[in-house]
Amino acid sequence: MTKKLLFLLDTDPVPSVFDTVVGYDGGADHVIGYGGVTPENVGALVDGAIYTRGPKEKQFTALFVGGGSMVKGEELFKVVKKRFFSSFRVSTMLDSNGSNTTAAAGVALLAKAKPLAGLKAVVLAGTGPVGMRAAAMLHIEGAEVALTSRQLSRAKASSEAIKERFGFAPTPIEAFDNAARAAAVKGAQIVFAAGAIGVPLLDEKDWQNDPTIELLADCNAQPPLGLGGVEATDKAKERHGKIVIGALGLGGLKLKLHRECVGKMFEASDKVFDAENIYALAKELA
Repeated sequence: MTKKLLFLLDTDPVPSVFDTVVGYDGGADHVIGYGGVTPENVGALVDGAIYTRGPKEKQFTALFVGGGSMVKGEELFKVVKKRFFSSFRVSTMLDSNGSNTTAAAGVALLAKAKPLAGLKAVVLAGTGPVGMRAAAMLHIEGAEVALTSRQLSRAKASSEAIKERFGFAPTPIEAFDNAARAAAVKGAQIVFAAGAIGVPLLDEKDWQNDPTIELLADCNAQPPLGLGGVEATDKAKERHGKIVIGALGLGGLKLKLHRECVGKMFEASDKVFDAENIYALAKELA
């Protein structure tokens, strides 16, 4: 039987252990990781994947682009796909920093709880990989999206990057501290916290009695959490009359989604998993 081979092309110096484990759990027989992969050195790796097996066996080879930087991941992903031609291609997936699968899980659970079309959404710390992808997926659901950063220049740069990739620009907001973020979420119905581990973004007092906020999601699983008053295990739990989702509450769907994408890459040799179809699959699994 032809072995299912998953090659991790990681933009960080060391391939991700997390992506390795989930690759095996997703059905790969062997997961082979390469660190420090760049657009300049990826060509030989792609060639090794597309020239070594016949047309009927290529579906059992797949490439996963990861690493901590979505900007680097997107650049690498483009180069990988440009290397393909005719039937010389294998299935690919982009999930730098787990951003596609994490954002997809969070937004899919919010959309399951309540239709998001026409609602105002604020993505706190929205300039990171998860925040930028969450902004795009909230837009897919029809929400009006803004994102915050401590520096307005970073918020604007992320907004432009999202526009280049997805065709829309979320409103950039400078929010240096919790007080500024509390002001930023005024009038919003959705708050999506996408900050780094251990960085509080919004106090409980700043959302618990807000008459407008209806839905909250926090991607930080390690205390102190991003949203005060939200437990990591919350999964569409009602708190203060609002529906809240914690990092572990969305984590189960994130892992299930990641494994499902890996498994589906081995069904054919031409599958491409990025934000849009990963999000569509998340909605099916939610």
